Amino acid sequence: MSSAPLRLIPPFTAATARQKVKVAQSLWNTRDPQKVVQAYTPNSVWRNRSLFFAGHSSIRQFLQQNWARENS
Repeated sequence: MSSAPLRLIPPFTAATARQKVKVAQSLWNTRDPQKVVQAYTPNSVWRNRSLFFAGHSSIRQFLQQNWARENS
């Protein structure tokens, strides 16, 4: 088995869409922001209530702050 990261990119079939969701779920379950951002494109735009932010570094920073607050 290859150690290269799985690259699931559009267009998706029903099977590859399910596979992408499973990969994203596994990454979220690690609660590691560095791993979670891998499930998203580098130019992803997120919204959290009134905050909007884009890109891996902004998403990573948001997750780190959010999870630190939840764990304190």
